[in-house]
Amino acid sequence: MRIVLATVFALGLAAGALAQSAGQDLKNAGQDTKTAAKDAAKGTGKAVKTGARKTKNGAKKATHATAHGVQKGADKVEEKTR
Repeated sequence: MRIVLATVFALGLAAGALAQSAGQDLKNAGQDTKTAAKDAAKGTGKAVKTGARKTKNGAKKATHATAHGVQKGADKVEEKTR
């Protein structure tokens, strides 16, 4: 009888250890998912900032080039009217 009880007790402990392991595995998976989502969000934020900065610089260059072209055209008109 004692052997049977010892076996049942040992199996119960093993099953409890597996249940704890599975629960910890799920917890770890949740933490890994959380970390991956944070990393992805940081990457997206960096890409958006870089894109916005490049767009701003491109718009400045285009505005400057347009202003330069307009000034050049105005100078030509002024020369012709003299």
